[in-house]
Amino acid sequence: MPSPSWQARSSAETRPETGSEHEPDAEHRQAWDLVHSAQRGDTSAFGKLYGRYVDVVYRYVLIRVGDKELAEDVTSETFLRALRRITSVTYQGRDVGAWLVTIARNLVLDHVKSSRFRLEVPKAEVDDGRTVQAGPEQQVLSKITNAELLKCIEQLGDDQRECIALRFLQGLSVAETAELMHRNEGAIKALQHRAVRRLAQLLPRGLR
Repeated sequence: MPSPSWQARSSAETRPETGSEHEPDAEHRQAWDLVHSAQRGDTSAFGKLYGRYVDVVYRYVLIRVGDKELAEDVTSETFLRALRRITSVTYQGRDVGAWLVTIARNLVLDHVKSSRFRLEVPKAEVDDGRTVQAGPEQQVLSKITNAELLKCIEQLGDDQRECIALRFLQGLSVAETAELMHRNEGAIKALQHRAVRRLAQLLPRGLR
């Protein structure tokens, strides 16, 4: 029986699951079926994984780096690394997308170490129609247009910006966000609260 977390045994880009155990839904099972097919030598399976997750990875990277060409390069490198490690990744209860975003996140951090950049993201690049359960914080964000949201996000600190990107633009759970950011769930909830409160303060007056 697989244990309730995922890892790529040969990769340093994974961490033990910090969230609670849960059964994978049909979409997650289908994604892992593609991983297993790729591990057995099905060359088309990895292409299907790419098609399924490339937009998710690209949008995450774009929010972090603020440059379309760089985001495309990092996204490509993410999938190249994933392909090289596909034979060692094992299903242990987590989404394939979380593994890919972990790789992308570390590539972004490598870039941050070598240069600084300013967030300038075209609004059309991040509007993918994903919905997240509308709690009080999501209701605050729903008042903001894409252009206004990105202008506000630009003024957040790096950690707050990443938390907002993962939770509300990518729709990851608190547990998934905590794992990717290497923090506990309580810290992510506090970070999310501060980030959304700050975004609310930055809202145009007519939207408050």
